Amino acid sequence: MSNQTSQERFKTFKGVFDEHTERALFELHSHNHFDELLSPIRVGKESNIFLASKKKKIIIVKIYRLQNCDFTKMFHYIRQDPRYEYLQQHRRQIIFAWTQREYKNLLRAQKAGIYCPKPLAVQDNILIEEMIGDIEPAPPLKDLPPKDPAKFFQECVKSMRKLYQAGLVHGDLSSFNILNHNEKPCFIDFSQGTLTKTPNAMELLQRDVKNITNFFARRGVEADPEQVLAKITSNS
Repeated sequence: MSNQTSQERFKTFKGVFDEHTERALFELHSHNHFDELLSPIRVGKESNIFLASKKKKIIIVKIYRLQNCDFTKMFHYIRQDPRYEYLQQHRRQIIFAWTQREYKNLLRAQKAGIYCPKPLAVQDNILIEEMIGDIEPAPPLKDLPPKDPAKFFQECVKSMRKLYQAGLVHGDLSSFNILNHNEKPCFIDFSQGTLTKTPNAMELLQRDVKNITNFFARRGVEADPEQVLAKITSNS
């Protein structure tokens, strides 16, 4: 890959990357954070997620789209996080901070013992992280419900409690953002994660609890959202 030109390296994905993103990708590549982009696993309105290789391992490269991201919505969420009170309503600054926040949240979650992807590198609008899965990426919960829903649900609640005790709320938990890897829940997509002292943290946690209890209620797991919330936030 190192002997290829810019156009040759990314010709498969022509039209996906803007010039700034290409430069950032080359910078990450030159510092050996990945060897080669392999294939997209999700191309969305706001972000593209690719498989990439690094020393014979498969990793994830997540790229927030500079032109398509709803940076106004991002600003609404991130401006309440005390870590980003300095932000002005500037598109690139917001998107870069959004990406950086996801990286920092993953570091904090991992330190707290949460099963989540290990963050490997971040630059501007690009986040590189560990791939969760054996040969292929593990499926989201919506595509592979657990064999033992009650056990899986309890594991999710334990992780949410650990996260809360570490001072963080995921903020976007759902069956889309929890992977089922060998019948164990793995939390992903931490970009909306915020500190528990953020003014809207409890609102986001309540939404997370509602999403999770609703999903598992449809699979026969009865749980009172208020009791689940109390368990997560309890000091005992």
